[in-house]
Amino acid sequence: MAWVSLFSGGKDSAWALHRALDDGLPVARLVTVHPDEDSFLYHVPATEIAGLAAESIGIELLEIESSGHEGTDSSARGDAELEPLERALRELDADIDDGLTGVVAGAIESEFQTSRIEAMCERLDIDLFAPLWQRDPRTLADAMLAAGFEIRVIAVAAAGLDESWLGRTLDAEAFDELEGLNDDYGVHLLGEGGGFETLVTDGPQMERPLKLDYKTEWDGVRGRLRITDAWLGDS
Repeated sequence: MAWVSLFSGGKDSAWALHRALDDGLPVARLVTVHPDEDSFLYHVPATEIAGLAAESIGIELLEIESSGHEGTDSSARGDAELEPLERALRELDADIDDGLTGVVAGAIESEFQTSRIEAMCERLDIDLFAPLWQRDPRTLADAMLAAGFEIRVIAVAAAGLDESWLGRTLDAEAFDELEGLNDDYGVHLLGEGGGFETLVTDGPQMERPLKLDYKTEWDGVRGRLRITDAWLGDS
């Protein structure tokens, strides 16, 4: 048996990986897709850090470049962005002894993303493990914190989220504030839909924490951390 886990370095993919390992799934590869800045399908910021995270986790990383086609509608772009991933998994299925068993994904509520991954798995005749799918967001958030996840906000793009959130570590107090922002502005507690993006800098699956140097970029409406250096700290 061999599973692959889609891995951006963000909290959702990291939690899906943690759940897979905790359930005893033999994850043979992490798979990081490096998309265009305006991806319709994938987590975008700081995917270049995934290699360091994979080193800390101790699972081999497969990296894939993906882009949509300009001028096409969202559905066609999503399909186009998926093609390099499906092609790479088909090749990996042929290379691994006895082939791939399944894919681990961190989807929560996005039908746009999940329907495409499900269809891809059907075409490849492999299983899909999506442990976050349609789970209560606060339950997921509390479980991540209880497991020891250190989660850093690296991009914000939603009303109610200002520059002070950039670089902030998400703890119970931060999630309480996000629940209030959900009531006031509709901000999803876990950033679903791109309201904010995260990077897991430490967790139970990591032997060593991620350390970052960065600059903050803020245009008055949205912003991100521009990571200038990253390394693994002491265990």
